[in-house]
Amino acid sequence: MATRSVPRRAAAASRAHARRSYDAGAALAGFVLRQRRAALAAAAAAKPRLGLLIAEGDSWFDYPFFDALGCLEARGFEIESVAHKGDTLEDMAHDPAQVDKLTRAFEKVKARGQKPRAILLSGGGNDIAGDEFALLLNHTRSGLPRINATVVQGIVDERLRTAMASLIGVVTRLAEAHFGERVRVIVHGYDHAIPDGRGYLGGTWILPGPWLEPGFRRKGYVFARARERATALAANAVVVRELIDRYNEMLARLVRDLAKEGLGHVRHVDLRGTLSCVMPKAYRSDWNDELHPTRSGFDKVAARLASAIH
Repeated sequence: MATRSVPRRAAAASRAHARRSYDAGAALAGFVLRQRRAALAAAAAAKPRLGLLIAEGDSWFDYPFFDALGCLEARGFEIESVAHKGDTLEDMAHDPAQVDKLTRAFEKVKARGQKPRAILLSGGGNDIAGDEFALLLNHTRSGLPRINATVVQGIVDERLRTAMASLIGVVTRLAEAHFGERVRVIVHGYDHAIPDGRGYLGGTWILPGPWLEPGFRRKGYVFARARERATALAANAVVVRELIDRYNEMLARLVRDLAKEGLGHVRHVDLRGTLSCVMPKAYRSDWNDELHPTRSGFDKVAARLASAIH
């Protein structure tokens, strides 16, 4: 009898442990649900509901803990997003799997009986930054200008222009199919980033980044001594400024060209001058790393986007 009672006690203890663990999980979910309901209620009381936005994009719309979409939500917008950090503009525009994911977002909105006030598109940074960035530069010992104009023209004015026009076509067709009309489409360029070698949380070990400074170093534009480093950073920032200018100018031309074709529902938000680019350190109040704003920086970006929606 005693021998059989041990397994029974063990089985009863196992069941009791499973129940306690289950109850603990349910209690935790209940706590989170209460907190979430309170937060939503407070947000609803504090902010007017400004409508729903559908978003596709990169890390400016999908950054850990804070991003432009989160700041727009805090302002009173509802967001249906398929944005994912690391996505390239070409993949968003040309990959059927990406377009399928975007299509399902439109279906969700329609199924809820809603219609978006605008469609937000953020992309192009990942097509330029990272491993490919060095391709835009000539080597310091080549005697050529820092920027390889031929490569930049091919990437910005051909590849990215084609991709953005295609993505605008995708979301416009999806809006017509699901809501029976063209919905305003908002595209944005980026602001003047500083290629200071900072990745996400420093970019060490497996953390992402940096995305710009390694390309400059590869082409010989980084120096060892402190004074040389400061001079090199200032010169490299001028290169990034020119590339950002080229990208914004391309978007502005594209929007104008589409308007001439009867597609006047597209707006370009020029974010240049929104964030600080004052060196040696003042810019860090707006830039969390080489490519991404701080929380307050993203809020400035969201304010510019919100003004284009109204």
